[in-house]
Amino acid sequence: MDAGVLGGLAATETFCPQRSRRYVLVAAILASALGFIDGSVLSIAMPVLRADLGASLVEAQWISNAYALTLSALILAGGAAGDRFGLRRAFVAGIALFIAASIACALAPTAPLLILFRAIQGIGAAIMVPGSLAIIAKAYPKAERGRAIGIWAAASALTTALGPVLGGMVLSSFGAGVWRMIFAINLPLGAFAIWLLLAKVPADSPAHPRGLDLGGAALATGAFGAMAYGLTAMSAEGGNGSMMVNIAVFLIGLAALAVFLLWENSHREPMVNLRLFRIAAFSGANAATFFLYFALSAVLFYLPMLLIAGWGLSTAEAGFIFLPLSAAIALLSGPVGRWSDRTGARLPITLGSFVVGVAFAGLAILAGTDFHGFWSGVFPLAMLMGLGMALVVSPLSTAIMTSVDDRDTGAASGINNAVARIAGLMAVAALGAVVGLVYAAAGGGASGTEFGVLPQSVIEPAADAMRTAATGRAFQAVAAISAVMCFIAAITAWLTQPAPPVPQPEEKPDGSPAH
Repeated sequence: MDAGVLGGLAATETFCPQRSRRYVLVAAILASALGFIDGSVLSIAMPVLRADLGASLVEAQWISNAYALTLSALILAGGAAGDRFGLRRAFVAGIALFIAASIACALAPTAPLLILFRAIQGIGAAIMVPGSLAIIAKAYPKAERGRAIGIWAAASALTTALGPVLGGMVLSSFGAGVWRMIFAINLPLGAFAIWLLLAKVPADSPAHPRGLDLGGAALATGAFGAMAYGLTAMSAEGGNGSMMVNIAVFLIGLAALAVFLLWENSHREPMVNLRLFRIAAFSGANAATFFLYFALSAVLFYLPMLLIAGWGLSTAEAGFIFLPLSAAIALLSGPVGRWSDRTGARLPITLGSFVVGVAFAGLAILAGTDFHGFWSGVFPLAMLMGLGMALVVSPLSTAIMTSVDDRDTGAASGINNAVARIAGLMAVAALGAVVGLVYAAAGGGASGTEFGVLPQSVIEPAADAMRTAATGRAFQAVAAISAVMCFIAAITAWLTQPAPPVPQPEEKPDGSPAH
C-alpha cells in the first residue's frame, strides 16, 4: 500500500533486530511484486486467456473486477488486521491466501471458477498489500526507514516496468495455456517470502488493537459488487436479462452504498473516516483521483485487447505498453515531488491530468484510423501518458497528506488508495457496455466474435476488416470518454486545491518594502 498503512505505527522502538531487517525488506519486495505483476501482465494475457477458456467480454471484465472488488472493499480492513493481530502474522496470512488462490487460478478449468478464485485472491491481497509497506515501517527505526522504503519503491517500480514486458515475451513464445504461469509463478515467490518472514524475522506485538469493521467491509463489498454487476451485465448481448433488471441491481448497489455511509458515520471504529470529507481540499483530491484513475484503468484494460485482438500485435510487443508509465513514475516522481513542495500540488496535478487527457485523446484519434503503428503511434502516446501520470502521482499524495491533520494522514492515504481502486472497478464495469454497444453498431458482430477476443477460425477478409474497424471504434469510445474524465480531473484539481502562497516582499529595517 502507500503511506496510508503507516497510520498508527508510531512506535519508537523496532521489534526487528538489525540482522533480520534485510529479510523483511526482501519479503516486502517479493509480496509487492506479486500484486503489481499480476494485474498488469493479466491485461496483456486477456485475449489469449479468453480464447483458451472461451470467456465472454463480461467474463473478462469480471476476471479483472472480482479481484478489484474484494481488494478495494477490504483493503482498509486488511490494514487494520496488522494492527490487531501483529504485522508479521497478518502479512504471512495475506501472502498465504494470495498464493493459494493463485494456484487455484492457474488450475481453473472455466472462466466462472477463475472469477471465483480471483475474488479470493483479492481478499489475500487486501491483507498483503498494506502489510508490505507497514512491516518495513515497523521493522526499521526512523533513521533508516526512508532508505528502506526508497529501496522498496525502486524495486517495486522495476518489477512493475519489467513484468509486462517479460510476461508478454513468454506469452508470445509458448502455447495458449501459458497464461496460467502468470498465477503459478506466485507460488515460489510467495513461499520464499513466507519462509523469510517465519524463519528469519521475529514476531511483532500488535500495535494497538483496532476493530476490523467487518460490517462495513461487507456493506462495501455488497454495494460496489452490485453496482459493478449492474453495469457489467449491460455489456452482455441481450443485457444479460432485461435492462430494467440491470438498472435495478445498480440502484440496489447505490442504496447499499448509502447504508454503508450511514454505518460508517455511526460506527465507533469506522473503516472510512467520513469526517475527513468535510475538508474541501481532501474531497477535491479524491474526486480528481477517481476521475483520473477511472480513465487510466479503462485505457489500460481495453488497450491490450485492441492491440492484440484488433491489430494483431504479439503479446511481446503489447507488453511494452506499460513500460513508459512505470519508468516515468520511477524516474520523475522525486523531482516532481520537490517541485510540488515548492509550488503546491495544484499546478502539477492539473497539468499532469491534462497531459494524460491529451494522450488519451490522441489514442482516440488513432484508433479511428487505418494506421496501426505501435512504435510510431501508440508508444509515443504511452510515453506522454507516463509523463502526465508522473506529474500527478507524487503531488496527489502530497495534496492528500497536507489537507488533513498529521494524526489523520494514515487514514487519509488509505482512503485515497481505496478510491483509486474503486475507480478502476467502476471503469472496467461501466465502459464494457459502451464497448459492446459500439462494437455491435460498427458491424463487429458480423464476424461472429466479441470485442477483444482472438478469432478461433478463419474469417472472410471483408468480415475481418469490419471486425478490426469495429474494434478500433469501440476502443475509440473508451479513449474519448477517458480523455474527458482526465480533463474533469484537471479542472477539479485546479478548483479545489489551494493556490501556492504568494511570496511576501521583505521589509527594510525602517519598515519599507525591499526592492
